[in-house]
Amino acid sequence: MEPVTHFLTGACMSRAGFNRKSAYATLTMVLAAEAADLDVLWAIKGPIAALQHHRGITHTFVATPVVAAATVGFVYLLCRWRGPSGRPKISRSKLPVRWGYLFWLALLAALSHVLLDYTTAYGIRLFAPLDWRWYSWDIVFIIEPLMLLALIAGLTGPWLFGLINEEIGARDRGFRGRAGAIFALACLVCIWSFRDYQHRRALNAMSALLYQGAVPTKIAAYPYWITPFRWHGVVETESFR
Repeated sequence: MEPVTHFLTGACMSRAGFNRKSAYATLTMVLAAEAADLDVLWAIKGPIAALQHHRGITHTFVATPVVAAATVGFVYLLCRWRGPSGRPKISRSKLPVRWGYLFWLALLAALSHVLLDYTTAYGIRLFAPLDWRWYSWDIVFIIEPLMLLALIAGLTGPWLFGLINEEIGARDRGFRGRAGAIFALACLVCIWSFRDYQHRRALNAMSALLYQGAVPTKIAAYPYWITPFRWHGVVETESFR
């Protein structure tokens, strides 16, 4: 999916409760959730190399621990970047830094990137380099407005409610946003479930038809980005596609 969805998903995952045990948890998960798309740097060598390597090895189960370790290493370097006072410039948290814990958070966020890209029609080469076959769920478009709205609402809603509480003088309860983040992630699951249901209906409808008198041998249905009720169908028979 496009980068914004990955970044927002990483932020929601952190605010769902993982950011309560270590400093830099949100930063780590946001970066790890998008780190796999660094393979776009192959575009420097030209469009052929970009097409060949996009959603390649960085989007596989084999590489996710490496992506997670690289992300934590980058956060560590940022942590070592100190200002004139000797304190890390990016640290405002009173929590301790637990690097082992951050690695597992980065691994979880890196896996979320793989899952999100798997749900699209573009797909991923999940088991490379052992198997270079493409796998895709075909249920969401590269840009999904409903998913973006759910993620943005989950992150900004608690902030807006926090402003209201400040105005009325309510007591600050410390960490905010957990309920909103969990709600946003639950919305993603609901969207996937609904789109999967619609996808199966589209496939069933296509398989029940004859095409110029021929029985389909392969069928596929791909989503549009505006409406979940319209699908782009592709049919293959023994004589045409």
